[in-house]
Amino acid sequence: MDKGVTQTLLVVDDRPENLEAMEALLDGGDWQLRCVSSGEAALQCLLEEDVGLVLLDVQMPHMDGFEVARLMRGNPRTRFIPIIFVSAIAQTEDAVLKGYASGAVDFMLKPFDPELLRRKIHSLLEHERNRNELLQLTRQLDSARAFNASVLDNAAEGIMVVGEDGLIRFANPAMAQMLHCTVGDLEGSAMLSYLLSPEVDCEWRMSEFYRHWRRYETYRLHEASLRTLSGGSVPVALSCSPLPRLQHAMVVLALDMSVVRSLHTQLESLAVTDALTGLLNRRGFHQALESALSRTGRSGQRLAVLYLDLDGFKRINDSLGHGAGDQLLRRVAEQLKACLRPYDTLARMGGDEFTAVLDSLGHPEDAARVAEKLIEQVSVRHSLNGVDVTVGASVGIACFPECGQTVEGLLRAADMAMYEAKRAGRQQYRFFSPEMNGRARSRLMLEESLRTAIEQDDFVLVYQPQVYLDSGRLRGFEGLLRWQHRVAGTVAPNVFIPLLEETRLINRLGDWIFRQGAQQRQRMGQHFAADLVLSLNVSPVQFSMPQLVEDLQRILAQYQLNPAQLEVEVTESALMQNLDTTQEQLRQLRLLGVKIAIDDFGTGYSSLAYLRHFELDTLKIDRLFIANMLDSPRDAAVVSTIIDLGRHLGLEVIAEGVETMAQRDWLVAHRCAIMQGFLVAPGLSAEEVQRFPAQLDWAALPVRETPADAE
Repeated sequence: MDKGVTQTLLVVDDRPENLEAMEALLDGGDWQLRCVSSGEAALQCLLEEDVGLVLLDVQMPHMDGFEVARLMRGNPRTRFIPIIFVSAIAQTEDAVLKGYASGAVDFMLKPFDPELLRRKIHSLLEHERNRNELLQLTRQLDSARAFNASVLDNAAEGIMVVGEDGLIRFANPAMAQMLHCTVGDLEGSAMLSYLLSPEVDCEWRMSEFYRHWRRYETYRLHEASLRTLSGGSVPVALSCSPLPRLQHAMVVLALDMSVVRSLHTQLESLAVTDALTGLLNRRGFHQALESALSRTGRSGQRLAVLYLDLDGFKRINDSLGHGAGDQLLRRVAEQLKACLRPYDTLARMGGDEFTAVLDSLGHPEDAARVAEKLIEQVSVRHSLNGVDVTVGASVGIACFPECGQTVEGLLRAADMAMYEAKRAGRQQYRFFSPEMNGRARSRLMLEESLRTAIEQDDFVLVYQPQVYLDSGRLRGFEGLLRWQHRVAGTVAPNVFIPLLEETRLINRLGDWIFRQGAQQRQRMGQHFAADLVLSLNVSPVQFSMPQLVEDLQRILAQYQLNPAQLEVEVTESALMQNLDTTQEQLRQLRLLGVKIAIDDFGTGYSSLAYLRHFELDTLKIDRLFIANMLDSPRDAAVVSTIIDLGRHLGLEVIAEGVETMAQRDWLVAHRCAIMQGFLVAPGLSAEEVQRFPAQLDWAALPVRETPADAE
């Protein structure tokens, strides 16, 4: 083939999106790209055009890649065209062996490194070009011996002519260079004496080389190795073709596969290695743990799986950027490696999660000591981009065989134990216990029930009155989310609401809550004053959403409500997550005209220095302070301080959870403006709201001096 002629690269894949991706990837190379979508189309193209290399998908309807390869090898025109199988199927040994048995020179698993693929294509097209040149020149030996000898001497591939007696008659310089010897060393020696694999334990005339020559057939070995004169070995692909019968010989082409094998090794390493830290990745860890379990099962020894999650990493990543986060992860990886023994296994599972296998343990306490050391090593100060930061670590421990006997079982147990350590206060370790498994199952069942409840509209809003303490006039209602499980009955809000927020299922309910509440406030207009306020809770997840104000504006317009008739309740923790975002969100809400309240005030961690900068309307005192203020001077002081603080800042103050007249009288004496709680009413249905009086007669209320059940 003329080196000036552009070679054709044929891509075969039945999926249009894959062909488009390959066309985008391979377009612009020093080859002509042809793409077809079936095996039949590929064979037609191969018969009509000169193709230099085929990238062949394995799984295709009607005719799969293996069948296409088999038919190519059976046709003299296409039998020598190199094939690279490109597949997304599991790269099992059977699949790979079948691919090579079909005549492929390589087998790549999707996804792959585009640069490596381009280099492979370039290399194999170059090899194919040389091979075609050599075959053409071999056919012209009788008429152009001198020209052919020059070409053979300068070919990059190793070439030998082997007689029917198995002795080497001719070898080119590339062959001698490949075997670390001279051409003279090779000529006259037995070809089989250089073959390391596959092993041939028979005489020459019984070998496959001779058998194929006798049948005048080409014999190929895609994975062979030759012995060098210095005692080493070189991986090769051999192609042995009969010469014209009168010459009583065969030509053997030896393609040095060292570069290709090196690329294979690199790809295999990349498949099990985390690119950021150089540790094993999730796949590599699974393989290492499976191997460790196999060894431990035979020896009867113990091992432990540690699951480590960094505490505070997200905050650093968000504030300093992903570059600083990656730098921190690399440092942590080095610290963890320094804590473990050389034969222990360490991996990064993704994000800020790491795992380790501690092999050959004497006692579970040994794993605890390692966990303590890991936590201590990680929990140090780091300087990132000139900023000092500190992270911690929570570690879960699962021991074999008590906590699991499979890779999945041990990892799941260690993961559960790690979350238990986080719940216990972080920067701790916990061993897995069966109780954790039970809690995890219960949580999973509850989460699935929540999803079902959302789909089946099992949630309702109830409305608790808010009343002015001095006059008994109705200020408004707070909309409270309630869940009536179809089997288990009423589920407490403190059980399902945190899970709704943690799983972000609250996003699916948020719009419904706003619409349901707005619709109810519209109906209230027929029975109550125009200034009646409806308060709705906004979770931290909802409050951080940039479209919050737009959603509220659209709903207010739909139900023709005055913005001042709606109050948004936000917790302290939501306000303090990102102060710049909080101030902007509060400013937008204030421009919209809705009221803004801090819910459960006093239990969070907001600073008074920040509080004065927030645009607020209402402070709601947490029910825990109200419940204990008559017996606890400290709680009474907190409540009194919040009341005074609200008054000086011009904010309304609402006491939540008021259940007795004694609590109500104390609040009146300390000039608290508004209350809500069981003393007045629990959460009311939409129908009960319509019958609630706009003005309460305190004297007519039943005297309750003991708290009710949970509000």
